[in-house]
Amino acid sequence: MLDYLEKDLKYIIADILSIITIASCLVSKVPQIRTIEQLKSARGISTTALILEVSSYTVTFSYNFCKGYAIMSYLEYPILLLQEYVLIFLVLKYQGLLHGKSFIFVGLYTLFTVMFLSRLFPMWFLTALLPLTTPVGATSKIIQLVEILRTKNSASVSLATWAMSAFTNFTRIYTITVDSADIMLLMNFSISFLLSASVFLAAKYYKDDKTKKIE
Repeated sequence: MLDYLEKDLKYIIADILSIITIASCLVSKVPQIRTIEQLKSARGISTTALILEVSSYTVTFSYNFCKGYAIMSYLEYPILLLQEYVLIFLVLKYQGLLHGKSFIFVGLYTLFTVMFLSRLFPMWFLTALLPLTTPVGATSKIIQLVEILRTKNSASVSLATWAMSAFTNFTRIYTITVDSADIMLLMNFSISFLLSASVFLAAKYYKDDKTKKIE
């Protein structure tokens, strides 16, 4: 305990933010899952965006795991992935996309994920893939943003989920700066924060706009 108190303040703040981030991620996708279940609709949700997001999360999680970074600096990824799997299942279900091709994709995804975490791929391969998570993750959010703007409908989009996404990305910028200062990870989270905030603002605008029209 004394050793912990003697740590530099910036590390203590980083640990606190990590705990808050992980706690937020425990439920970050739950509002979105509940919204879809309540409406029995996934209108305004892009399947492509979700698949890209899962791919980005998986590579980032595998990279951190194989690099041996402190578990607290990336624990939200396995938590987010579990929720993301449920979310994708529901979106596919309500968009009528649960068929053979979906199951083939799941099989291939599972195979590659196991190979990543088992270190069957050389570390340089994951290191090469990591920079791609920035454009992939950004693209997934841009696609979701475009979907909202195109349909002018955010009824199935959860504001709480996107608010928590922006918040956790912002806190990770600080914790990674303190823990490893990994430039690729910092770039990833900075872009992700800006885009998550943009999706949140767009979704809120169309929800507010719909409320005004009803009134």
